[in-house]
Amino acid sequence: MFTDFLIALTMLTNFTLVATSRVNKAIQLAVFQGILLGLIPIAMGLGKHLHILLVAAAAIAVKGWLIPFLLRRAVTQAHIYREVDPYVGYTVSLLLCAAGTGLSLMLAHSLPLKPGSTPTFLVPAALATLFTGFLLLVSRRKALTQVVGYLVLENGIYLFGLLLVEDMPVLVETGILLDLFVGVFVMGIVINHIHVAFDSTDTSYLAELKD
Repeated sequence: MFTDFLIALTMLTNFTLVATSRVNKAIQLAVFQGILLGLIPIAMGLGKHLHILLVAAAAIAVKGWLIPFLLRRAVTQAHIYREVDPYVGYTVSLLLCAAGTGLSLMLAHSLPLKPGSTPTFLVPAALATLFTGFLLLVSRRKALTQVVGYLVLENGIYLFGLLLVEDMPVLVETGILLDLFVGVFVMGIVINHIHVAFDSTDTSYLAELKD
């Protein structure tokens, strides 16, 4: 029951993410979602495995502190606090998120999973979170908000990883977290160069970089 509650909160966070225009708020929501994901395997009763506890602790540390710390520094340096003019408006984004969540609930029933092996809403939550991350990536102009979308996309991958977490070596989950950290680090460098070159973090300016 508590596991389903955490998964439901994760899905509700997706809706709040696509509806907010404030970059700091989006980062806070991504932090909250990352902490929820770190708690889900423990709530599933998998805390008896040491490597799963390590993965959960690493997820909370990386998603809940390290990456948000880097993003907040980028926000302060770039002085970008709002996503003013996204490619897709917030109302439409909210409707698309709802449609994606509904589609995820339907699609989850068609996947060939072992009966009773996972909480009821884990698969649709993973699919919905993947869709939300992709939506943020393609519908927002600011590079910082797109990085948040990348984080949410990885959260969906992490949720899928929980399907096989008892059989999956800790090295695989650690690799996912390392890829996430490197991705955010590289995006931080890109954000800095965009801001220096154009005095903005609007990625649409990258179209001007032609030979």
